[in-house]
Amino acid sequence: MSRAISLRQVSKSYTRGVSVVERLSLDVAPGEFLVLLGPSGCGKSTVLRMIAGLTDPTEGQIRLDGVYANHLEPADRDMAMIFQNFALYPTMNGRENIGFPLRIESPGQDPRSRVDATAKMLGIEDLLDRFPHQLSGGERQRVAMGRAIARHPSAFLMDEPLANLDAKLRNRLRAEIARLTRGLGVTTVYVTHDQAEAMSLGDRVAVLRGGVLQQVGTPRTVYALPENVFVAAFIGTPRISLLRGIVLAPLDGAMSIGLGRQALVLPEPLCLDHRLLRVHQGHEVIVGLRSEAVRIAKPAEARPGEVAISGLVEHVEFQGHEVLVHFNTGSQPAFVPDLEAPRPVPRPPRRRRPVGGVLGRLRDRAGALRAGPVVVLEDPGDAGQDGTELPPPDGRLPGDLIVRTTPDHELHHGMQVPLLVDLAHLFVFDHEGVRISPAPARLPDLED
Repeated sequence: MSRAISLRQVSKSYTRGVSVVERLSLDVAPGEFLVLLGPSGCGKSTVLRMIAGLTDPTEGQIRLDGVYANHLEPADRDMAMIFQNFALYPTMNGRENIGFPLRIESPGQDPRSRVDATAKMLGIEDLLDRFPHQLSGGERQRVAMGRAIARHPSAFLMDEPLANLDAKLRNRLRAEIARLTRGLGVTTVYVTHDQAEAMSLGDRVAVLRGGVLQQVGTPRTVYALPENVFVAAFIGTPRISLLRGIVLAPLDGAMSIGLGRQALVLPEPLCLDHRLLRVHQGHEVIVGLRSEAVRIAKPAEARPGEVAISGLVEHVEFQGHEVLVHFNTGSQPAFVPDLEAPRPVPRPPRRRRPVGGVLGRLRDRAGALRAGPVVVLEDPGDAGQDGTELPPPDGRLPGDLIVRTTPDHELHHGMQVPLLVDLAHLFVFDHEGVRISPAPARLPDLED
């Protein structure tokens, strides 16, 4: 039987008021495969532990099948957890490891039939008589999965189960996990920092940042319609190109988005999304372009909805079936500095009427620990103490625009190349990193 899991305004704080999870509300339908995705330290595992009953929430409600469950012990929640470090008993062989929880739950019953059925399902019959030190990493994880499956739980909770495996083995076990969970129809909550795992496994993906839920939706939705810059930058390979721009909407000329030395001229008649950009006339925005949104071609070859720019080749990555080209277009990148960091960058102090005493200090600390802005629009050319320029905060290679193309193009460093941008795949975010084009589903009410 699958189980519905609901979190209602769940928060978790530790010493000194550090908020690890902040007012998280999330529903997992029976039989659904939900992935919690985010950088290391963003609160994913803490959410999983609260669902399992291993960690108590500071506030909020956890409901299982609609029933309040904050007080339930882990053993009473009928869930099975699969850990990153396998967590096998070293003195037990594979059969004993898989059967151990069955012997604890039903001391008078012989677990061999269920162990054998589970081993057959996973194809690990030949591993049952081996001890953990005799198994490879992938084999240990299969035994750990068998121990969870044999219990016939109502939900699987998986905490980065493939993180310690090599790339080829991860791909293989990822397919096995997808096949098993869908075949069993068991509710699954899967934690990972690997967006490739999240996109290939999840029915839905919930993106966390600093303990705050940024977006939840199908893999296709979070990729095609990211709600903010953080989601757009965290999901997608190669990482989306983010460029600082200014909306230019003169009364007697074509509307465009200035990108430093070049501009994206928006063709007439303007679509609804581009007409809405007039509100941001003269304001700084962030332009997001995925690698498939730009192609190498001359302006004369432009299709409807494509506009021409050019780029100087900075770096070429040969991938075999494709090539990733890093261009310098004369634009200034917008950086999301906490993509790989455990905690977001603290908010700059706000200028308010000073409040003295303990209350004022507590309020200032709480403000600094919230999720904060999702983008920092500052000059990236910070210099070190010796005067040398530091590398970009997110570790990018030189260039401000990455384009995916075929190996047919002969490109080399320093070559000036014509580019066509497909405006149908153009993202525009405001200066705080919130998506404004394509427009949100609910347009703001001017009377609000």
